[in-house]
Amino acid sequence: MVERSSKFLLIVIGSVCFMLILYQYVAPGVINFGSPHGYFTEDDEGDIFPTPDPHYVKKYYFPVRDLERTIDFQIKGEDVIVFLHIQKTGGTTFGRHLVQNVRLEVPCDCRPGQKKCTCYRPNRKETWLFSRFSTGWSCGLHADWTELTNCVPGVLNKKENKQKNQRKFYYITLLRDPVSRYLSEWRHVQRGATWKTSLHMCDGRTPTPEELPSCYEGSDWSGCTLQQFMDCPYNLANNRQVRMLADLSLVGCYNMSTVPEKKRAQLLLESAKKNLRDMAFFGLTEYQRKTQFLFERTFRLRFIRPFMQYNSTRAAGVDLDNATVQRIEELNELDMELYDYAKDLFQQRYQYTRQQERWQQRIKNHMQQSHQGLGLSVGLWPSHSQASSQSTLEEGDRERAEREEREEREDGEEGGRTEEAGARLPTEDYMNQIIKRW
Repeated sequence: MVERSSKFLLIVIGSVCFMLILYQYVAPGVINFGSPHGYFTEDDEGDIFPTPDPHYVKKYYFPVRDLERTIDFQIKGEDVIVFLHIQKTGGTTFGRHLVQNVRLEVPCDCRPGQKKCTCYRPNRKETWLFSRFSTGWSCGLHADWTELTNCVPGVLNKKENKQKNQRKFYYITLLRDPVSRYLSEWRHVQRGATWKTSLHMCDGRTPTPEELPSCYEGSDWSGCTLQQFMDCPYNLANNRQVRMLADLSLVGCYNMSTVPEKKRAQLLLESAKKNLRDMAFFGLTEYQRKTQFLFERTFRLRFIRPFMQYNSTRAAGVDLDNATVQRIEELNELDMELYDYAKDLFQQRYQYTRQQERWQQRIKNHMQQSHQGLGLSVGLWPSHSQASSQSTLEEGDRERAEREEREEREDGEEGGRTEEAGARLPTEDYMNQIIKRW
């Protein structure tokens, strides 16, 4: 009897151990038994964020002011994050991250069955987030840069019954590979989506039917073929990302006769690049973990659960010949150029921020060694006052850190390339993980 009990106990213990090992294998990092609440801590980060590619070749020159993105976000003050949600860029998932997955003193109140969450500041009942899942489509369905910048201040004043001129608005957005985004929008429209309730407000009015003709007759365009989708010259899917990020007032809004076509395209592209560059933050759908990293470092806010990379999408399941891909690229020529620009800026920001953290870690280690026993420490994210008081020490250490970075790149100590040159969709590969969809 005792022998049977012992065997049964061993089987149970063995099964539990096997399941724990299997779970950690298929979902690495989702639960950390050494962390409170089973979530990630600062010490765990190195395991989830990709190592910067030491062989990455920069295409554009960006000064440090464009690479450095650290905002002293005052959630108890008057600061507001405004999320510009471009269709089919993964914005729905990211928007849910903002209301359900940020570690806050007072989390957003998301109740079952309700489309919106209440995201109040810790010290008063005012919102710190302007997005689909917090304030709803208050400036219109998928409002663009032109609409949001003219609408958000007035909407918040009305919601809070206060006239405030001291608010700071931090705009954020996501971009996606233009061909994948275009195909995803086509599939969405094919299933009956229209977005026809979008306002497209510009210079105080909506476009006339002559300025913005419809691509279809009837209530929707369900069942349309890809060829039909591409053949419509008024299709707003064409160069959608540039149009939604540009200041449309510069080109007479939707009136195509105001500015010559070539000049119009140039003005829109340059405006979109400038607005994207000046935004507090933007992420790329193809780089979920890097997007998470840059958001956390920009706003000094932490996510509870790590972002997951969805490599299996509806766009990925569409078989295309080279001629069709080329046609889509031509229709989205401005978006292609914007994405190329954005991707380079994104990679440079990621590389710069990681290098800065390593340099700060070296300073922290140096300070700890120098002041051992004195109880002094330097945080990985020092405050602005700490940063200014350490400026003399930092200059010398920065030079040493940069010299060491160059030596490491030459020696290839950080590992090989993470992306193949010329690949259309360079994505972080996390397909071996269990993905819990929202």
